[in-house]
Amino acid sequence: MSDASHSAKNSLELSSVYDPGFVEGKWYRFWEENGFFKAEVEEDKKSFSIVMPPPNVTGSLHLGHAMDSTIQDILTRFRRMQGYNTLWLPGTDHAGIATQAKVEEQLAKEGLSRHELGRDKFLERVWAWKEQYGGRITQQLRRLGASCDWSRERFTMDEGCSKAVREVFVDLYNKGLIYRGNYIVNWCPRCHTTISDIEVEHVDREGQLSHLRYPVKDSDEALVVATTRPETMLGDTAVAVHPEDERYRHLIGKTVILPLVHREIPVIADVYVDREFGTGAVKITPAHDPNDFEIGLRHKLPEVKVLDKEARMNENAGKYQGLDRYEARKRILADLEAEGALVKVEKHEHAVGECYRCSTVIEPMVSKQWFVKMEPLAKPAMEVVRDGSLEFVPERFARIYLGWLENIRDWCISRQLWWGHRIPVWYCEQCGAEICAKEDPLTCPTCGSSKLEQDPDVLDTWFSSALWPFSTLGWPERTPELKHFYPTTVLVTGRDIIFFWVARMIFTALEFQHEVPFKQVMIHGLVLDAQGRKMSKSLGNGVDPIEVIQKYGADTLRFMLVTGNTPGNDLRFHPERLEATRNFANKIWNASRFVLMNLADYAEGPRGELTLADRWILSRYQATAEDVSKALERYDLGEAARLLYEFIWSEFCDWYIEVSKIRLYDRENTLARHTSQSVLLEVLEGTMRLLHPFMPFLTEEIWQHLPHDGESIMLQSWPQVNGYWDAVAEKEMALHMEIIKAVRNIRAEMNVAPGKKAEIIVVTKAEQETVRAGEDMIKQLAGGSKIEIVGALEQKPAQAASAVLPGVEIFVPLKGLLDLEKEIARLEKEIAQTLKEQERLAGKLNNPGFVGKAPAEVVEKERAKLENVTQRKDSLETRLAELRK
Repeated sequence: MSDASHSAKNSLELSSVYDPGFVEGKWYRFWEENGFFKAEVEEDKKSFSIVMPPPNVTGSLHLGHAMDSTIQDILTRFRRMQGYNTLWLPGTDHAGIATQAKVEEQLAKEGLSRHELGRDKFLERVWAWKEQYGGRITQQLRRLGASCDWSRERFTMDEGCSKAVREVFVDLYNKGLIYRGNYIVNWCPRCHTTISDIEVEHVDREGQLSHLRYPVKDSDEALVVATTRPETMLGDTAVAVHPEDERYRHLIGKTVILPLVHREIPVIADVYVDREFGTGAVKITPAHDPNDFEIGLRHKLPEVKVLDKEARMNENAGKYQGLDRYEARKRILADLEAEGALVKVEKHEHAVGECYRCSTVIEPMVSKQWFVKMEPLAKPAMEVVRDGSLEFVPERFARIYLGWLENIRDWCISRQLWWGHRIPVWYCEQCGAEICAKEDPLTCPTCGSSKLEQDPDVLDTWFSSALWPFSTLGWPERTPELKHFYPTTVLVTGRDIIFFWVARMIFTALEFQHEVPFKQVMIHGLVLDAQGRKMSKSLGNGVDPIEVIQKYGADTLRFMLVTGNTPGNDLRFHPERLEATRNFANKIWNASRFVLMNLADYAEGPRGELTLADRWILSRYQATAEDVSKALERYDLGEAARLLYEFIWSEFCDWYIEVSKIRLYDRENTLARHTSQSVLLEVLEGTMRLLHPFMPFLTEEIWQHLPHDGESIMLQSWPQVNGYWDAVAEKEMALHMEIIKAVRNIRAEMNVAPGKKAEIIVVTKAEQETVRAGEDMIKQLAGGSKIEIVGALEQKPAQAASAVLPGVEIFVPLKGLLDLEKEIARLEKEIAQTLKEQERLAGKLNNPGFVGKAPAEVVEKERAKLENVTQRKDSLETRLAELRK
């Protein structure tokens, strides 16, 4: 055991101020050094396993990672305390595009390029970069408190994952599910690689819709087409109209003359055409538009590429060759106008596809690439969700998942990069054979030649991460870990990568493991800024979690990220919520200090008779333990956190601790003091265990100072729900608390000085015994000098403020507690001011000019102000009437 633990055990005193920085570093080192996160296969135990969505090796922690990891850590710590054989397996992704870009930036500063280095030397540089910088995010996850088994950390390009990737590729290739062919892909002119459909981010932009005139051959007629990309018209190979469009039916089968190029192209009929868009006639450029490509396949149209991989016009563009696509657009429009082929140009807002990495506008382009046939793989992946074998939480995300798979296209898996899993296919220079193999071949199996060249492309990063749930557990070997921990229990991930990752893991697992990769998928929302916008560098609205941890502590960040939110919904980040959560942490700290300061003479032994307050807090603690457990079981972490917050802040700190002071400060009644100490200790220690998954550092520090057995709170058992419920105590305590709150409200409203004791008269027939049982507590907490409990009053006390509860009426005589004349004058003045404000607001809302022109939310805000002012005035008038009686 570490010195930290020993020193904590030897002292019942907590420091006066909670210092997260000191506490967090100390306890994380203690946990990790003692191997408390490690998971071994224990076949006699039920397993609970999670694989961490691997963050990019280039990345640093952002709030999305922090939320995702916090949720996983809460679930892991919860199940560990429940006695499960628990594994949270961490790792990082090689991030092909991003990592290669980082290293190329370094080379550029040295005046070098990857091509000058050559592939092998370049890859050596990338591995060196990974070793130097790749562990940054895992160190940051430690700062957050992530209790994953770091001894099992994986990397998507480590030896085991690489072996799994080859196994899967070769198997799918041999089954005919991986093929190479010309197909339309999304090309990023900056990253110089293909990206998948789901890696294209569509951004609404204001552009132009150009209407171009295509003359019909041997006719005075012309077809007018509308396009947002006039530069691609040089590659048009047809004009399409809807087969049922009466305007153009007579032109189907004829040809039109392509302006500028003066090439004849056919007019074809296709149901894809939207008759309502533009003119109802569409230019078809199969080489540069995914929909046009599909139409081209149906009609056997030629593909004319007019753009190169730099998004510049190529040799097929004639005099425009070498121009950037946007410069070419201007020149082409000018030339079309000069030729009389430009009808008009109008403003047009439309969605533009951008690379998710660099925000460059992508260029659809026909290219020879590797693809996975998705239809046969998608069907079983849909079936396991439909039949309940795999469950989405919340359930609504299952519909999104199924909708995507129902309309899925083949997956382009090749990337024109050097960093990544190289495609395991070789080409024989002698006979042209294509060889796909798990091990690098030395000779061609067809002709025996040793002149083999491997495909230069690498696999899409998501190909390797699609195997993550089983490759990380040792597959393709049948390891004990794979047998025990697979399928994993739950996947925790954001709603934005259901398509990128979740669906791909499901269909690869079904193909290679013949069962789902996880039983449940818990989807959480995104962390947005206070205005509901995505956080981004361009907006400058990002928040660095490490800076938050340095200022507020990891526990504060963690608790804030899971409170005030429901499963699957986005969370808006408000800095003031951090302040509120830090106040909660301080509340827990100060309450624990109070308990510990009153345990100096405590020794275990039999309790005396439990008071009503004791029975009540034990009942409420049990109810909280049960409700928190149920909420965690259904992944409603926000509700579990809310329950803990309310129990700790209100019931334990604000009520029970205050009530306990009556007996703690009574040095003559030793048994009563001991009983109070015992209940305080039981509830505080159990509550720290309930709170531990959410606030691991704070709870460890407090728990280590409490009398305890064991090395760490994280290894303690989860509080057992024993069914204890004292309905009588809860009902009676609730009445006492309402009486106390009513008296406190009267004192506050009447400006009674805190030090002045007040007489309290309680009028009730049905609840006399109940109130009498709590007389001492009511006096202590309500500032009472004495309590008179009666069944009825002949007449109400003079100059007394009152409150009415169900079955109970309360009076507080004010004579002697305040200067009545001064208070009456103060109330009259405040009523006059309130009346003036009420008239001002009413006048504003009765003004048609204001109500008609002001935004709805402004008008609603003014109405709410008026309602509040009216209620305030009524309350003041009631108090004034009571003083004048």
